Amino acid sequence: MIRVLCGTAPAFSVAHFGGLRYPGGMITREEYELREEAALAPYAAKSGHSRGRVHPEEPCPFRSCFQRDRDRIIHCEAFRRLEYKTQVFVNHEGDYYRTRLTHTLEVAQISRGLARTLRLNEDLAEAIALAHDLGHTPFGHRGETALNDLMKDNGGFEHNRQSYRVVTLLERRYPEFPGLNLSIEVLEGIVKHASEYDSPDLKGLHIATPRYPSLEAQIVNVADEIAYMNHDLDDGLESGMLREEDLEGVRLWQETKTRVAKASPGISSKIAKYRTISRLIHTLVTDLQRETKRRIESLGIMDTDSVARTAEPLVAFGPEITSATKELKDFLFAHLYRHYRVERMADKSTRILGALFHTYLNNPKVLPPSLERAIREEGHASRRVCDYIAGMTDRFALNEHAKLFDPNERV
Repeated sequence: MIRVLCGTAPAFSVAHFGGLRYPGGMITREEYELREEAALAPYAAKSGHSRGRVHPEEPCPFRSCFQRDRDRIIHCEAFRRLEYKTQVFVNHEGDYYRTRLTHTLEVAQISRGLARTLRLNEDLAEAIALAHDLGHTPFGHRGETALNDLMKDNGGFEHNRQSYRVVTLLERRYPEFPGLNLSIEVLEGIVKHASEYDSPDLKGLHIATPRYPSLEAQIVNVADEIAYMNHDLDDGLESGMLREEDLEGVRLWQETKTRVAKASPGISSKIAKYRTISRLIHTLVTDLQRETKRRIESLGIMDTDSVARTAEPLVAFGPEITSATKELKDFLFAHLYRHYRVERMADKSTRILGALFHTYLNNPKVLPPSLERAIREEGHASRRVCDYIAGMTDRFALNEHAKLFDPNERV
């Protein structure tokens, strides 16, 4: 427990934690690391025991290494661009729907809550969550598929690897090194991000080990699923692409909706929808915490090394919720992600990205001068063009396509 002791007589306060006293209430990095040692579980990642950075740096005097990573991620260009990248609905569809940025913030919020309850490192979980989609293309997963097809003879494209490229190479914000020079634990969490739509490819990376990532990284994997299942339900219903009567056969939805109706009879359908989704998130989070605790105890996990040596994820739903979430995800895939309106935009986006890719490769002179010069002097044209397109927002890609192909558009 943290207590701040204030009185009228002394001219300063004293923060007290685990027997440590900090005059003035100012917390240094070293003192924060001691807090982690006292408060976190033995199998949690501790910032004071980080495996470091690829490029050695002097530590920050008042932030832990994972807090510093979080700050670097939030201030990078790729993070800001997530505001105008598709989750399911393209930005011009309306202001209500989630973007890749709001999805990322929801994943970070769920991840922090889970880490706090399980006595894991909230800062590490948050940093991984905030970075997990930095490499995503415009136009969502269909954009990723399109770039992977276009790059099939040049190493392919996978957004976890691209996120890794963004934070280790493509962001240029420091004179001493390329990228953001994040901690190894954050890099490992980014590149080993795995969920229904993510299959990390570790070949050629210096952290390409068979070890399982930290529990904090595993939390982000499942928080990603919790976030998208629920916000895609919300967005689908709001758009009219999903109807509540379509969800009658989906157990999780119906059972949760029934509990809401009993607890709050007579509420409006809009409030009922919000409460059902909120309670559904609570149900999933509660089950995940319970099953994760059970697995940790049953396997005798006592430190981070034993986490790394496990043969299966420790952060997971129980069997019943696993079955129920599969049913919900199958429903979303069939009724939302394959809805004809989503398909029409996805088909359009595939053609847009293909046209941009081939135009840039065939005539690099239409690219920004610095990129054209790098291709001319250093080569790797396909990968550089792929990096450029992957970094685009939806609206930038649409505008760029119009400038290149619409004769009436100003270039």
